[in-house]
Amino acid sequence: MDKSSNLFRIEHENFKPEKGKVLIAEPFLEGKYFKRSIVLLAEYNEDGAVGFVLNKPINLTVDEVLVNISHFDGDVFIGGPVDTNRIYYIHTIPELIPNSIPIIDNLYWGGDFSVLKELIERGNVLAHQIRFFVGYSGWSAGQLQQEILGNSWLVSQLKVEEIMSPYIENLWEKSLRQMGGKYMMWANFPENPSLN
Repeated sequence: MDKSSNLFRIEHENFKPEKGKVLIAEPFLEGKYFKRSIVLLAEYNEDGAVGFVLNKPINLTVDEVLVNISHFDGDVFIGGPVDTNRIYYIHTIPELIPNSIPIIDNLYWGGDFSVLKELIERGNVLAHQIRFFVGYSGWSAGQLQQEILGNSWLVSQLKVEEIMSPYIENLWEKSLRQMGGKYMMWANFPENPSLN
């Protein structure tokens, strides 16, 4: 399939990448981390970008990934290919977790993990308030812009409720349908066109 055709060319003037926006992978982007992925940009500046893949759960709980933490029902997701031996988290409770870094209104990442651990042990954190990631997605200065210009990513926006929702099974398709126009066709494009 020719990615230079109008059907697969992305209009970049509507959304520019910035902190709090999401990247929607174009239908042909391959790889276990980014194929049909939605990536939240937690940081974006002249030095590069940091993001977390929102729609790739790994079917493990936090206490199965980390030692010395109480059981917690929240899902763990693949955040990206960088630093996969660490856990990262985004949340909506900055008033409870000191040193949280704002992403957009009502959405934060990181913060004091020892405080978070205590909150989990006391049952003061609910699964819909926090999301954990193994690793993160990172781009060096100028790298993400080149990938966007190469039509690998569509930049869009999701509400905090959508970002934190446990119902992410069809998030890639749903996000494209919300964009409308030709992007609705992207959502229906088969994962393997040769099987169609």
